[in-house]
Amino acid sequence: MFGSNADPSSGTVLIPTRFVWRYGGRRVFLIGSFMGWSEHIPMSPMEGCPTVFQVICNLTPGYHQFKFNVDGEWRHDEHQSFVSGGFGIVNTVFLAMDSEPLVPVIFTPETPGRSNMKVDDTFNPRGRSDVILSEAASIITEADIEVSRHRISVFLLQHTTYELLPESGKVVALDVSLPVKQAFHILYEQGIPVAPLWDFDKGNFVGVLSAIDFILILRELGNHGSNLTEEELETHTILAWKDGKSRMLGQIDGNGGFYPRGLVHAGPYDSLRDVALKILQKKVSTIPIVHSSSPDGSFPQLLHLASLSGILKCICRHFKYSSSSLPILQKPICSIPLGTWVPRIWESGSRPLAMLRQNASLSAALSLLVEADVSAIPIVDDGNSLIDVYSRSDITSLAKDKAYAQIRLEEMSMHQALQLGQNGNSSAMYNAQRCQMCLASDSLHSVMEKLTNPEVRRIVIVESGSRRVEGIITLSDVFRFLLG
Repeated sequence: MFGSNADPSSGTVLIPTRFVWRYGGRRVFLIGSFMGWSEHIPMSPMEGCPTVFQVICNLTPGYHQFKFNVDGEWRHDEHQSFVSGGFGIVNTVFLAMDSEPLVPVIFTPETPGRSNMKVDDTFNPRGRSDVILSEAASIITEADIEVSRHRISVFLLQHTTYELLPESGKVVALDVSLPVKQAFHILYEQGIPVAPLWDFDKGNFVGVLSAIDFILILRELGNHGSNLTEEELETHTILAWKDGKSRMLGQIDGNGGFYPRGLVHAGPYDSLRDVALKILQKKVSTIPIVHSSSPDGSFPQLLHLASLSGILKCICRHFKYSSSSLPILQKPICSIPLGTWVPRIWESGSRPLAMLRQNASLSAALSLLVEADVSAIPIVDDGNSLIDVYSRSDITSLAKDKAYAQIRLEEMSMHQALQLGQNGNSSAMYNAQRCQMCLASDSLHSVMEKLTNPEVRRIVIVESGSRRVEGIITLSDVFRFLLG
């Protein structure tokens, strides 16, 4: 881990300086002007972050140049100052006489001579902490976690869902008498993954219709023993589908009748913590905020659809200028028990990360979404490099122009399914936010900031350069960690 380039006994002032390569590889070496560009100094992976390599060298004060050799390829760090010279593009560092040993060098977006590395065309590193990782920065303690969780929990208990209500906006609700096919066409056209259901006869909201319902319907249509035909789908109402779904899932009461799943909802004065826990416990993506001024709950008003992204935005806004009170925020995500990661060779019993190739069938994807109980699947090439992400809500694109009646799920590839959505008129489901990525060395704070966007429900962790998938972090993962 330590490299030396001068003899301390010579009386020369030496400054221990840490060099870090954060972007993966199998063998990483450092070479620089302070070694006469002749010696390759091996770098060691950091404990807990196998994709981050480091080495400490004793340097004389002044201006130095350096670059990295990663698996035989010469690389420079685009997050640090760099110049072009006789050895190609090299990074630079200036050490003053009074430089403190091992102090991380901070590079801000305004630093001259620096370019922002983009993992993809939509990746924006603004808001992340571009700090060279030190051992202290990567270590997370139980005390750090408990202090942060306590302060977040106190904040969530002291604030209510009323603070989530926008100044203006609309909430789309569907009547249960609406045909299922028309309902999903509305979801697609409106660019929404879920809609509350209104029962006129009961005068109340009775449930929600989501993309998972459409997935179950398509799978039922593909089942040769199904009682539901494509023709019936034109007139099959939401109420009839919910009845059939309850029977199909075995939701039968003691008298032989079915019991529908009750509406999971909250009031405007419920605490943010209670709402977040309810979303996690009920495994739903959103909760309708319903209010009635009548004692018996009649004439309810649908105020908003609460989601974890909205609650997370409140947390980030509240602690924006006091982030130091939450020690875990600046820790790299690779040091935090968070998300689902691709298991290492030496790890056994870990939950595998669900991924599919472009040539996999849409039928396989839908089965994985339902049976593995995941909300999205990374689509990768043969080297496991990220190409796109297919989520539950993408399935609503098949409602347009009755596309579901013209294709066979087992014959349509993931490439074709993604193209179908991209070629549609609605851009809400296919936009610059659909495939957000980060690095394992990114801070928890930067990941949380990305997830405050309501159109972003997950972040795929990739290796820099290759974009090889290393893991995935969802909104639910973040809240399970924050709430303990």
